[in-house]
Amino acid sequence: MKLDRRYVEKPWGRTELPAMFDAPPGKRIGEVWFTGGGEQPLLVKYLFTSERLSIQVHPNDDQARARGLPRGKSECWTILDAEPGANLGLGLKREVSPDELRAAALDGSIEQLMDWRPVRGGDFFMVPPGTIHAIGAGISLLEFQQNSDVTYRLYDYGRPRELHLDDAIAVAFAAPYPDTLAQHLAPAEPRLLVDGPQFVLVQIFEDKFADQQRWVIPLDGEIRSGDAIAAPGDCLLLSPGAHLDAAAARMLIGATP
Repeated sequence: MKLDRRYVEKPWGRTELPAMFDAPPGKRIGEVWFTGGGEQPLLVKYLFTSERLSIQVHPNDDQARARGLPRGKSECWTILDAEPGANLGLGLKREVSPDELRAAALDGSIEQLMDWRPVRGGDFFMVPPGTIHAIGAGISLLEFQQNSDVTYRLYDYGRPRELHLDDAIAVAFAAPYPDTLAQHLAPAEPRLLVDGPQFVLVQIFEDKFADQQRWVIPLDGEIRSGDAIAAPGDCLLLSPGAHLDAAAARMLIGATP
């Protein structure tokens, strides 16, 4: 089935999105969620930023369940476009203690502790639970994640939104981000991007995981399954065994392991 688009307003969103989206006019849309097919374990989103997102962290499955939540949040980002000078924060420049992390969040020096990285289209980042992170302004990206909206904010640049310091510090990996989790994708190269444990994801030009339920996101070209046709800006959710005609389109295909 072709999933529906849900437009989500955010204070850091944009009033104009790429032409492939029929976004409601005059609203600051920060996220486009693909919904339908009932409650699913995984979620596809597009994000469009005009300001930095908060410095935040997500729990893993065990930490989330200990707090009464169904699952944690592991995610990954494919950078589609980035304005000159755009960056994002992944991990810290050095390892710090919980007390130092709390103090830095309270006095704002966490901004200087963050490892801010320049980004460009084609960059890919796996963001495991516990990673302290912040997406910068001027970035368009595709996010594939566990279907969980749990976010613990450490710092929000003075914006009047709730922080969650106790939970954030309890689940954070307050150390540098592993460079092995970052890649740059060549458009013509099939590649395994994520290999579990919460999900798998590939960049590919033909069907993959055909015996599983799978999320298919075209990046270039058009794809079809039955009567459902999808192009960039769309997402198909296919049942096990459903036929996919990709016609050499470039896609991301994800599934649970």
